[in-house]
Amino acid sequence: MSVTLADIQAAAGRIKGHAVETPLLESPALNDRLGARILIKPETLQRVGAFKFRGAYNRLVQLDGDQRTRGVVAFSSGNHAQGVALAAQLLGMPAVIVMPADAPAIKVANTKAYGAEVVHYDRMTEDRIAIAGAIARDRGAVVVPAYDDAHIIAGQGTVGLELVHQARALGTELDMAITPVGGGGLMAGTATAIKSLSPTTLMVGAEPAGYDDALQSLQRGERVTIKPATRSLCDALETPSTGILTFPALQATVSAIAVVNDAEVAEAMRYGFNILKLVVEPGGVVGLAALLAGKVDGIEGRTIGLVLSGGNVDPDLFSQVLRGEY
Repeated sequence: MSVTLADIQAAAGRIKGHAVETPLLESPALNDRLGARILIKPETLQRVGAFKFRGAYNRLVQLDGDQRTRGVVAFSSGNHAQGVALAAQLLGMPAVIVMPADAPAIKVANTKAYGAEVVHYDRMTEDRIAIAGAIARDRGAVVVPAYDDAHIIAGQGTVGLELVHQARALGTELDMAITPVGGGGLMAGTATAIKSLSPTTLMVGAEPAGYDDALQSLQRGERVTIKPATRSLCDALETPSTGILTFPALQATVSAIAVVNDAEVAEAMRYGFNILKLVVEPGGVVGLAALLAGKVDGIEGRTIGLVLSGGNVDPDLFSQVLRGEY
Protein backbone atom coordinates (compact mmCIF):
# COMPACT_ATOMS: atom_id res chain seq x y z
CA MET A 1 0.00 0.00 0.00
CA SER A 2 1.61 3.24 -1.15
CA VAL A 3 1.06 6.43 0.81
CA THR A 4 -0.35 9.41 -1.10
CA LEU A 5 -0.53 13.14 -0.51
CA ALA A 6 -4.21 12.68 0.36
CA ASP A 7 -3.24 10.18 3.08
CA ILE A 8 -0.77 12.67 4.54
CA GLN A 9 -3.29 15.51 4.41
CA ALA A 10 -5.81 13.29 6.22
CA ALA A 11 -3.18 12.51 8.85
CA ALA A 12 -2.56 16.23 9.30
CA GLY A 13 -6.25 16.65 10.10
CA ARG A 14 -6.15 13.85 12.68
CA ILE A 15 -3.09 15.11 14.54
CA LYS A 16 -4.08 18.78 14.43
CA GLY A 17 -4.39 20.10 17.97
CA HIS A 18 -2.52 17.10 19.36
CA ALA A 19 0.90 17.32 17.68
CA VAL A 20 2.94 20.52 17.63
CA GLU A 21 3.33 22.33 14.32
CA THR A 22 7.02 22.90 14.80
CA PRO A 23 8.40 26.19 13.45
CA LEU A 24 11.01 26.89 10.81
CA LEU A 25 14.18 28.39 12.27
CA GLU A 26 16.97 30.18 10.45
CA SER A 27 20.52 30.89 11.57
CA PRO A 28 22.53 33.63 9.81
CA ALA A 29 25.71 31.95 11.08
CA LEU A 30 24.80 28.62 9.49
CA ASN A 31 23.69 30.30 6.27
CA ASP A 32 26.99 32.17 6.05
CA ARG A 33 29.04 29.05 6.75
CA LEU A 34 27.31 26.99 4.09
CA GLY A 35 26.59 29.68 1.51
CA ALA A 36 22.95 28.61 1.42
CA ARG A 37 19.65 29.41 3.09
CA ILE A 38 18.90 26.67 5.62
CA LEU A 39 15.36 26.45 6.96
CA ILE A 40 15.54 24.25 10.05
CA LYS A 41 12.55 22.13 11.06
CA PRO A 42 13.24 21.34 14.75
CA GLU A 43 11.24 18.22 15.59
CA THR A 44 13.21 18.38 18.82
CA LEU A 45 10.33 20.66 19.88
CA GLN A 46 7.66 18.08 19.02
CA ARG A 47 5.78 16.25 21.77
CA VAL A 48 8.05 13.52 23.23
CA GLY A 49 10.96 15.45 21.71
CA ALA A 50 10.82 13.76 18.30
CA PHE A 51 8.78 13.48 15.10
CA LYS A 52 7.64 9.97 16.06
CA PHE A 53 4.57 11.25 17.90
CA ARG A 54 3.02 12.27 14.58
CA GLY A 55 2.89 8.78 13.13
CA ALA A 56 2.06 7.10 16.41
CA TYR A 57 -0.98 9.29 17.05
CA ASN A 58 -2.18 8.96 13.47
CA ARG A 59 -2.02 5.17 13.80
CA LEU A 60 -3.58 4.81 17.25
CA VAL A 61 -6.41 7.30 16.80
CA GLN A 62 -7.80 5.10 14.02
CA LEU A 63 -8.13 2.00 16.23
CA ASP A 64 -11.68 0.97 17.10
CA GLY A 65 -13.07 0.65 20.62
CA ASP A 66 -12.29 -3.05 21.01
CA GLN A 67 -8.72 -2.57 19.81
CA ARG A 68 -8.23 0.33 22.19
CA THR A 69 -9.38 -1.83 25.09
CA ARG A 70 -6.83 -4.54 24.25
CA GLY A 71 -4.07 -2.01 23.65
CA VAL A 72 -0.95 -1.83 21.53
CA VAL A 73 2.57 -3.25 21.43
CA ALA A 74 5.56 -1.54 19.86
CA PHE A 75 9.30 -2.17 19.64
CA SER A 76 11.72 0.71 19.65
CA SER A 77 15.04 1.99 20.98
CA GLY A 78 13.33 5.11 22.22
CA ASN A 79 11.54 7.76 20.17
CA HIS A 80 8.85 5.56 18.64
CA ALA A 81 8.46 4.06 22.11
CA GLN A 82 7.75 7.46 23.59
CA GLY A 83 5.47 8.46 20.72
CA VAL A 84 3.33 5.35 21.07
CA ALA A 85 3.31 5.60 24.87
CA LEU A 86 2.05 9.19 24.84
CA ALA A 87 -0.48 8.58 22.07
CA ALA A 88 -1.82 5.57 24.00
CA GLN A 89 -2.03 7.64 27.18
CA LEU A 90 -3.93 10.43 25.43
CA LEU A 91 -6.35 7.92 23.89
CA GLY A 92 -6.80 5.92 27.10
CA MET A 93 -5.37 2.60 26.01
CA PRO A 94 -2.66 0.30 27.44
CA ALA A 95 0.71 0.10 25.73
CA VAL A 96 3.63 -2.33 26.00
CA ILE A 97 6.98 -1.26 24.54
CA VAL A 98 9.77 -3.72 23.77
CA MET A 99 13.04 -1.80 24.24
CA PRO A 100 16.71 -2.87 24.10
CA ALA A 101 18.33 -3.23 27.49
CA ASP A 102 20.97 -0.68 26.46
CA ALA A 103 18.52 1.95 25.23
CA PRO A 104 19.31 5.49 26.45
CA ALA A 105 18.09 5.80 30.04
CA ILE A 106 16.25 9.05 29.31
CA LYS A 107 14.17 7.36 26.60
CA VAL A 108 13.29 4.43 28.86
CA ALA A 109 12.35 6.75 31.73
CA ASN A 110 10.21 8.94 29.50
CA THR A 111 8.42 5.93 28.01
CA LYS A 112 7.52 4.68 31.48
CA ALA A 113 6.46 8.19 32.52
CA TYR A 114 3.85 8.19 29.76
CA GLY A 115 2.33 5.11 31.38
CA ALA A 116 3.64 2.35 29.14
CA GLU A 117 4.90 -1.02 30.32
CA VAL A 118 8.50 -1.60 29.18
CA VAL A 119 9.86 -5.06 28.34
CA HIS A 120 13.63 -5.20 27.79
CA TYR A 121 15.54 -7.46 25.40
CA ASP A 122 19.16 -8.02 24.32
CA ARG A 123 19.51 -6.44 20.87
CA MET A 124 22.50 -8.66 20.04
CA THR A 125 20.91 -12.02 20.86
CA GLU A 126 17.11 -11.61 20.88
CA ASP A 127 14.51 -10.81 18.21
CA ARG A 128 12.41 -7.80 19.20
CA ILE A 129 9.82 -8.49 16.50
CA ALA A 130 9.26 -12.01 17.81
CA ILE A 131 9.00 -10.75 21.39
CA ALA A 132 6.47 -8.08 20.43
CA GLY A 133 4.50 -10.59 18.37
CA ALA A 134 4.27 -13.02 21.29
CA ILE A 135 3.04 -10.27 23.63
CA ALA A 136 0.47 -9.16 21.07
CA ARG A 137 -0.87 -12.70 20.66
CA ASP A 138 -1.10 -13.22 24.41
CA ARG A 139 -2.97 -9.97 25.00
CA GLY A 140 -4.85 -9.60 21.75
CA ALA A 141 -3.05 -6.30 21.23
CA VAL A 142 -2.24 -4.48 17.99
CA VAL A 143 1.41 -4.30 16.94
CA VAL A 144 2.43 -0.77 15.93
CA PRO A 145 5.56 -0.86 13.75
CA ALA A 146 8.11 1.91 13.99
CA TYR A 147 8.09 2.74 10.28
CA ASP A 148 6.73 0.01 7.98
CA ASP A 149 3.07 0.96 8.28
CA ALA A 150 1.09 3.19 5.93
CA HIS A 151 -0.56 5.15 8.76
CA ILE A 152 2.80 5.71 10.47
CA ILE A 153 4.37 6.89 7.20
CA ALA A 154 1.44 9.23 6.53
CA GLY A 155 1.76 10.73 10.00
CA GLN A 156 5.48 11.33 9.58
CA GLY A 157 4.75 12.88 6.18
CA THR A 158 3.08 15.81 7.90
CA VAL A 159 6.62 17.08 8.56
CA GLY A 160 7.04 17.56 4.80
CA LEU A 161 3.59 19.07 4.42
CA GLU A 162 4.43 21.71 7.02
CA LEU A 163 7.87 22.34 5.55
CA VAL A 164 6.51 23.29 2.14
CA HIS A 165 3.68 25.44 3.48
CA GLN A 166 5.92 27.21 6.00
CA ALA A 167 8.61 27.90 3.39
CA ARG A 168 6.00 29.38 1.08
CA ALA A 169 4.72 31.52 3.93
CA LEU A 170 8.23 32.96 4.04
CA GLY A 171 7.99 33.67 0.32
CA THR A 172 10.33 30.93 -0.85
CA GLU A 173 10.40 27.47 -2.41
CA LEU A 174 12.56 24.56 -1.29
CA ASP A 175 15.34 23.63 -3.69
CA MET A 176 16.31 20.70 -1.47
CA ALA A 177 15.17 18.98 1.72
CA ILE A 178 17.27 16.77 3.98
CA THR A 179 16.04 14.26 6.55
CA PRO A 180 17.59 11.41 8.55
CA VAL A 181 17.02 7.85 7.31
CA GLY A 182 16.66 4.82 9.55
CA GLY A 183 13.88 2.47 8.54
CA GLY A 184 12.67 5.16 6.16
CA GLY A 185 9.32 6.19 7.64
CA LEU A 186 10.20 9.86 8.06
CA MET A 187 12.02 10.06 4.73
CA ALA A 188 9.29 8.22 2.82
CA GLY A 189 6.45 10.29 4.24
CA THR A 190 8.25 13.63 4.11
CA ALA A 191 9.55 13.05 0.59
CA THR A 192 6.13 11.95 -0.67
CA ALA A 193 4.55 15.12 0.68
CA ILE A 194 7.26 17.45 -0.58
CA LYS A 195 7.59 15.93 -4.04
CA SER A 196 3.79 15.97 -4.45
CA LEU A 197 3.62 19.69 -3.64
CA SER A 198 6.99 20.74 -5.05
CA PRO A 199 8.18 18.26 -7.72
CA THR A 200 11.48 20.07 -8.39
CA THR A 201 12.66 19.86 -4.77
CA LEU A 202 15.60 17.46 -4.43
CA MET A 203 15.24 14.98 -1.56
CA VAL A 204 18.41 13.98 0.28
CA GLY A 205 18.69 11.48 3.11
CA ALA A 206 21.41 11.12 5.73
CA GLU A 207 22.36 7.97 7.62
CA PRO A 208 25.22 6.78 9.84
CA ALA A 209 28.29 4.89 8.68
CA GLY A 210 27.93 1.17 9.22
CA TYR A 211 24.16 1.44 8.83
CA ASP A 212 23.97 2.70 5.24
CA ASP A 213 21.31 0.21 4.17
CA ALA A 214 19.26 2.92 2.42
CA LEU A 215 22.22 3.98 0.30
CA GLN A 216 23.11 0.40 -0.59
CA SER A 217 19.49 -0.43 -1.38
CA LEU A 218 19.07 2.55 -3.70
CA GLN A 219 22.35 1.78 -5.43
CA ARG A 220 21.37 -1.86 -6.06
CA GLY A 221 17.73 -1.21 -6.83
CA GLU A 222 16.53 -3.66 -4.18
CA ARG A 223 16.22 -3.81 -0.40
CA VAL A 224 19.54 -4.65 1.21
CA THR A 225 19.79 -6.02 4.75
CA ILE A 226 23.13 -5.26 6.37
CA LYS A 227 24.88 -7.10 9.17
CA PRO A 228 26.40 -4.34 11.31
CA ALA A 229 29.89 -5.01 12.61
CA THR A 230 29.81 -2.15 15.11
CA ARG A 231 27.49 0.17 17.01
CA SER A 232 26.79 3.75 15.97
CA LEU A 233 26.48 6.89 18.04
CA CYS A 234 23.12 7.21 16.26
CA ASP A 235 21.17 4.59 18.23
CA ALA A 236 17.88 5.74 16.70
CA LEU A 237 19.10 4.91 13.17
CA GLU A 238 20.53 1.44 13.78
CA THR A 239 18.16 -0.35 11.41
CA PRO A 240 19.45 -3.23 9.28
CA SER A 241 17.15 -2.47 6.34
CA THR A 242 14.55 -0.08 5.01
CA GLY A 243 10.93 -1.21 5.11
CA ILE A 244 8.89 -3.10 2.56
CA LEU A 245 6.62 -0.05 2.28
CA THR A 246 9.23 2.66 2.74
CA PHE A 247 11.78 1.48 0.17
CA PRO A 248 9.60 1.98 -2.95
CA ALA A 249 8.80 5.49 -1.71
CA LEU A 250 12.50 6.21 -1.31
CA GLN A 251 13.19 4.87 -4.80
CA ALA A 252 10.57 7.19 -6.24
CA THR A 253 11.62 10.36 -4.45
CA VAL A 254 15.19 10.39 -3.11
CA SER A 255 18.03 11.87 -5.16
CA ALA A 256 20.97 11.16 -2.85
CA ILE A 257 21.97 9.69 0.51
CA ALA A 258 24.85 11.14 2.55
CA VAL A 259 26.67 8.91 5.05
CA VAL A 260 28.27 10.44 8.15
CA ASN A 261 30.56 8.98 10.80
CA ASP A 262 30.39 9.37 14.58
CA ALA A 263 32.95 12.17 14.65
CA GLU A 264 30.94 14.20 12.14
CA VAL A 265 27.73 13.56 14.09
CA ALA A 266 29.37 14.68 17.33
CA GLU A 267 30.66 17.85 15.67
CA ALA A 268 27.15 18.63 14.43
CA MET A 269 25.74 18.11 17.93
CA ARG A 270 28.28 20.59 19.28
CA TYR A 271 27.45 23.05 16.50
CA GLY A 272 23.74 22.66 17.22
CA PHE A 273 24.29 23.43 20.89
CA ASN A 274 26.91 26.18 20.61
CA ILE A 275 25.65 28.03 17.53
CA LEU A 276 22.01 27.09 16.96
CA LYS A 277 21.24 26.78 20.70
CA LEU A 278 19.45 23.47 20.11
CA VAL A 279 19.87 20.11 21.81
CA VAL A 280 19.76 17.46 19.09
CA GLU A 281 20.30 13.74 19.55
CA PRO A 282 22.81 11.87 17.35
CA GLY A 283 20.24 10.28 15.05
CA GLY A 284 18.41 13.58 14.70
CA VAL A 285 21.42 15.63 13.65
CA VAL A 286 22.77 13.53 10.74
CA GLY A 287 21.42 15.92 8.10
CA LEU A 288 23.23 18.85 9.69
CA ALA A 289 26.33 16.67 10.04
CA ALA A 290 26.24 15.93 6.33
CA LEU A 291 25.97 19.63 5.48
CA LEU A 292 28.76 20.70 7.82
CA ALA A 293 31.04 17.91 6.56
CA GLY A 294 30.52 18.95 2.93
CA LYS A 295 28.80 15.70 2.00
CA VAL A 296 25.80 17.23 0.23
CA ASP A 297 26.51 18.47 -3.28
CA GLY A 298 25.01 21.51 -4.95
CA ILE A 299 23.90 23.51 -1.94
CA GLU A 300 25.47 26.86 -2.83
CA GLY A 301 22.84 29.58 -3.15
CA ARG A 302 20.02 27.09 -2.60
CA THR A 303 17.14 27.13 -0.12
CA ILE A 304 17.26 23.92 1.90
CA GLY A 305 14.81 22.45 4.37
CA LEU A 306 16.64 20.59 7.15
CA VAL A 307 14.81 18.25 9.52
CA LEU A 308 16.36 17.81 12.96
CA SER A 309 14.29 14.79 13.91
CA GLY A 310 14.76 14.45 17.67
CA GLY A 311 16.38 15.78 20.82
CA ASN A 312 16.26 12.87 23.27
CA VAL A 313 19.96 12.49 24.00
CA ASP A 314 21.25 10.90 27.18
CA PRO A 315 22.65 13.70 29.40
CA ASP A 316 25.90 11.85 30.13
CA LEU A 317 26.49 11.16 26.44
CA PHE A 318 25.68 14.76 25.55
CA SER A 319 28.18 15.99 28.13
CA GLN A 320 30.85 13.74 26.64
CA VAL A 321 30.10 15.03 23.17
CA LEU A 322 30.26 18.66 24.28
CA ARG A 323 33.62 17.98 25.97
CA GLY A 324 34.96 16.66 22.68
CA GLU A 325 35.28 13.06 23.81
CA TYR A 326 33.72 11.78 20.58
